[in-house]
Amino acid sequence: MSNYILTSVRNHIGFITLDRPKALNSLSLDMIRSITAILLQWQNDESVHAVFIHSSSEKAFCAGGDIRFFYDVGNATPKGDSALLEDFFSEEYALNHLIHFYPKPYIALLNGVVMGGGMGIAQAGVACRLRIVTERTKMAMPEVNIGLFPDVGGGYFLARTPGEIGTYLGMTGEIINAADALYADLADVFIPTSELPALMDLLAQTNASDIRVAIREFAAPYAAQASVEHSGLAGNRANIDHHFSGKHAVKILDSLASDESAFAAQTQSIMQKRSPLLMAVTLEQLRRSAGMSVANCLRMERSMVRHCFKHGEVLEGVRALVVDKDNAPQWSPASMDQVSDELVQGFFKEVWPPYAHPLRDLD
Repeated sequence: MSNYILTSVRNHIGFITLDRPKALNSLSLDMIRSITAILLQWQNDESVHAVFIHSSSEKAFCAGGDIRFFYDVGNATPKGDSALLEDFFSEEYALNHLIHFYPKPYIALLNGVVMGGGMGIAQAGVACRLRIVTERTKMAMPEVNIGLFPDVGGGYFLARTPGEIGTYLGMTGEIINAADALYADLADVFIPTSELPALMDLLAQTNASDIRVAIREFAAPYAAQASVEHSGLAGNRANIDHHFSGKHAVKILDSLASDESAFAAQTQSIMQKRSPLLMAVTLEQLRRSAGMSVANCLRMERSMVRHCFKHGEVLEGVRALVVDKDNAPQWSPASMDQVSDELVQGFFKEVWPPYAHPLRDLD
């Protein structure tokens, strides 16, 4: 087991604690392997009735993958061809798939920063999941800020948010709060941090046949604290749906430029800092993902990430953010009008024949 993953079983609940606070619980390959191993072990353990995943720190649930690791191994020769990099994404996406179809209740306490890879281990699953947010929740899929795209199944869960919210979140990388997450169907219940000790007491004592029902009942009195009235996404829903519809990124930018509203001006300012190429790639990804299964989304993203590192945009984005810290990435191409459809479509070319795809066994 990774030193950064703590596990225990109490009251028939398997607890997974992310414990890498100095790195905001950024996922390493060892951490991914440890989470996968314990979930596989508990999957067939009749004494474990549910899984509860959380953080040892109030600052972050999980800030994503370890992007400095991406930079270091991604610069191996030939570029983006490191075996460790290949293993990281193949095993991370396989973990996302495992969680999505996990046969037992899977509860995630999303307190603090929840981004990128953290969203992958929070959003996966439908029938058995429960996602708890707090007033500290800061949620995002910010990959376009580092020249990447919303992976870890981001194409699947963003494409299924109401209206064009997922398109907006994927192309801007904007951070949202608890009320936004609930409105966007990226969370299920709100519990204030002051009540988290009582929540943990409940988990230790309850004999409920379904722990999710008990948690929902516990959270019900606090719902008004994160109601739709507190959601900026809800307040801007009409603008989001209007500007972020369609299949062409340049038309989205043109639409925003023709709007004199504060929302449009702020959104343009944000998008000017993002990778033009990866914004266009993200839009294409989300449009394709809307009609795809979880497994096919993850397989597509696995090919996309190989193309992304080969191109080098993500390496430049990470360099600017965490290596040189100049916050001045030299995107290639530098503007959206230089992004050709041929360049975008190149990110979706098959890397492996179906029988050799590293995620070929997902179903």
